[in-house]
Amino acid sequence: MMSDIRIGIVTVSDRASKGLYEDRGGPAIISWLGEAISSHWESLYQIVPDDQHLIEVALTRLIDEEHCCLVLTTGGTGPSERDVTPEATINVADQILPGLGELMRTISLKYVLTASLSRQVGASRKNSLILNLPGNPSAIAQILEGMFGAVPNCIELLGGPKISVTDKIQGDHTSPGPIH
Repeated sequence: MMSDIRIGIVTVSDRASKGLYEDRGGPAIISWLGEAISSHWESLYQIVPDDQHLIEVALTRLIDEEHCCLVLTTGGTGPSERDVTPEATINVADQILPGLGELMRTISLKYVLTASLSRQVGASRKNSLILNLPGNPSAIAQILEGMFGAVPNCIELLGGPKISVTDKIQGDHTSPGPIH
């Protein structure tokens, strides 16, 4: 039976997509979400190379065809020439949510100065939220712990399903309130 809450996880990595490197980012996201979400949910996980078109195809398919209410990418957010995850996200987005990118960088800056080089994006497509996370599992956990309390509220405001969270989540905002 398909769950109402489907979450796409996309690892963006040339090496992992070729099997030359074990992806740790995608499994770290799935594990973290398993401890944070109390609603029944399912993950749709895939690895794609650092190719803007292929990232766009993955994001579009997960939202338009697989009906994921949340898609989390990992990797490809730095300043190198091959880091094109933000561009792919922006190309498929209906709207950019700049506060989410700013929040993710602010959280990471508490841990590493190089977070200032990150180009993470938060965006929506239809009634789904897309968040670009870094590739490092510890950075993924730090960001999700610092900002996931806003995610269920955002998804609900976009017209997606209600997501209940465990007490692990600070600032549980699962009921949409007024936006000022």
